[in-house]
Amino acid sequence: MYGDILLVGLIVIGIIGRSPIIATAASFLLILKLSHLEHYFPAIERRGLELGLLFLTIAVLIPFANGSIGYKDVLSVFTSAPGILALIGGALATYMNGKGLDLLKIDPELIVGLVIGSIFGILFMRGIPVGPLMAAGITAFLLKVFSFFFR
Repeated sequence: MYGDILLVGLIVIGIIGRSPIIATAASFLLILKLSHLEHYFPAIERRGLELGLLFLTIAVLIPFANGSIGYKDVLSVFTSAPGILALIGGALATYMNGKGLDLLKIDPELIVGLVIGSIFGILFMRGIPVGPLMAAGITAFLLKVFSFFFR
């Protein structure tokens, strides 16, 4: 019962916070739960992130597939300051995402804080939700900094 109420709360927060992904995900899980299909939760938990990352990667690679990014564009990444900085930024972001994934595996209840923090950022800082992995990666970094200063 508590899980149902929490999911409804996340649906409302997602709608208010203009985060259709959160609202849709919570709705999907609530439908599964109310349909007594909870036995699929372990499989979704185990493979859901991989499927999400697969579709995200497919979406990012579309410009390569449809030809809107060519060899000239790829070469400019390696020969210009913005391109090199983009390479560094991409490498750092994926590293942080990996640390975020590690953190969520160790402490999955942190997702509540990440969701609420993301909604806060959307509502009050005009942010754009990009997903829990980057938020978890930043949280992992902040936890390291905090533990360094307050051992």
